[in-house]
Amino acid sequence: MFAKVNSVAFVDDDESVRLSNSQSLELAGLTVHPFARAGDALKVIDAKFPGVVVSDISMPQMDGRAFFSRIAEIDPNIPVIFITGHANINDAVGSMMKGAYDYLEKPYGADRLVQSVRRALEARQLALDDRQLASAGPLSDADMLIGNSLVMERLRADIRRVAETDVAILLEGETGTGKEVVAKLIHRSGARRIHPFMPIDFAAIPEGFLESELFGHEAGSFGAGARRRIGRIEAAGKGTIFLDEIESLPLSLQGRLLRVLEEREITPLGANEPRGVNARVIAATKENLYDLARQGTFRKDLFYRLNIVRLHVPSLRERREDIPLLFNHFLVEAAARFRMPRPALTDSVRARLLDHHWSGNVRELQHYADNVVLGMVGEDAPVEAAQPSLQQRVDQYEAQLIADALADHAGDVRQTIATLAIPRKTFYDKLKRHEIDINRFRPAR
Repeated sequence: MFAKVNSVAFVDDDESVRLSNSQSLELAGLTVHPFARAGDALKVIDAKFPGVVVSDISMPQMDGRAFFSRIAEIDPNIPVIFITGHANINDAVGSMMKGAYDYLEKPYGADRLVQSVRRALEARQLALDDRQLASAGPLSDADMLIGNSLVMERLRADIRRVAETDVAILLEGETGTGKEVVAKLIHRSGARRIHPFMPIDFAAIPEGFLESELFGHEAGSFGAGARRRIGRIEAAGKGTIFLDEIESLPLSLQGRLLRVLEEREITPLGANEPRGVNARVIAATKENLYDLARQGTFRKDLFYRLNIVRLHVPSLRERREDIPLLFNHFLVEAAARFRMPRPALTDSVRARLLDHHWSGNVRELQHYADNVVLGMVGEDAPVEAAQPSLQQRVDQYEAQLIADALADHAGDVRQTIATLAIPRKTFYDKLKRHEIDINRFRPAR
């Protein structure tokens, strides 16, 4: 949908360093623009720059700190990675506290450089994608929340009232009602729309990974092979962090999340100093958090901290008059996606729209439209929308983590196992279970 971000502006006055690092990045499939002076790099870096910056700190004419300040003026969402010697580590750390993305201490390996750059490119891609969405103009209600029912009119009015505020918001609604759609609309309707929208689904992430995903960790926190990871809250920057299925967050982490919300700072695992956070918080739940708090399975203080503004996202049963309009929208969308004509509605399809319970809500309705367009719905027995189970979602997430680690290390088993911090036998068992072919991550010979 959007142009791929793949460029690296590499700035260092040492020609041999420029050459060797440029070669490493180009071998990784990245487009490199080498510069000997920061001033020369600034001539090609603008707010639309489709990439990241890697820069030495100690340089003549304009050093890395001044260079970073100029980049931040152009676009604070351009990730900057510093190269530093031991004597300049304090400068690098200080710059990170001001918003720099990462730093590499000399000597560093080519794999460490490529890993850091790739993650920075992901952050840049997200920032540019969100900006492109925002630049297309404010999204209308019809673009995201379809329906003319009274409950939807009230919801849109509530969204307009809270969009420009910074209060925490709790979205309540059944599975499939579109709580993330509502959260995105709130984000894109306010001043934070130029910054990232960062979702995290607590139900889809194994408990052992939640702390790192949410709060991040420093390099070496889980052993010598573990690299630094920026948590979702910190990665959201001045944007919005969307905490989906908040009821699934373990009690052991609820207290830590509460401290982040109250103190507006975060301390990743292994870090010595806290870092300020400025993201807006929107949480969502399909449960009654007040009841869970009374039962002791959810912290009361966290509930009250999140429950400053509560919005109810209605089920389809609460707005049945919107079903035909929604279904037509999904039908047209599916026909375009599958490159097929929009089908005429049969009596059985019409009857189902009116009579079905729609326990899966908008998501189930959308899947049903897909089946209708594909001709997969019988006259007497329309196909139910199949939803992945929790275990299937956990397996998908685990497989993705393994694949990402293999890609980061070009299929090197020893480095991948060190990063994942699991025994070799467990690693190979998981490869077999998830049908991951390790050879596809290794360079072609």
